[in-house]
Amino acid sequence: QVQLVESGGGLVQAGGSLRLSCTASGIIFSVYDMGWYRQGPGKQRELVAAITSGITSTYSDSVKGRFTISRDDAKNTVYLQMNSLKPEDTAVYYCNAKHKYLEYLGYNYWGQGIQVTVTS
Repeated sequence: QVQLVESGGGLVQAGGSLRLSCTASGIIFSVYDMGWYRQGPGKQRELVAAITSGITSTYSDSVKGRFTISRDDAKNTVYLQMNSLKPEDTAVYYCNAKHKYLEYLGYNYWGQGIQVTVTS
């Protein structure tokens, strides 16, 4: 059974910081590319940040310079450090694990989502 469990969300004032964590079980973590997605009110789901098993990271333009994605393979955990938060960052954030080679065969998993609310 594969599980991706997010933690660290909550309510924060604009300009503040949060760190999201996603811990995976049931997968060989080191062979998966990890990502964070979000879906805000009235918006489509979007990729926020991703990090490959080779520690190459990618960010959406809206969060570049404010958010940092990292991973600790020894702990099967991916993090999203969010600084200088804005009200438009308010969303449900989802952790994603995508197999480096076998995503097309269905080795692609999602967490349950965690709420981040940024007040103005």
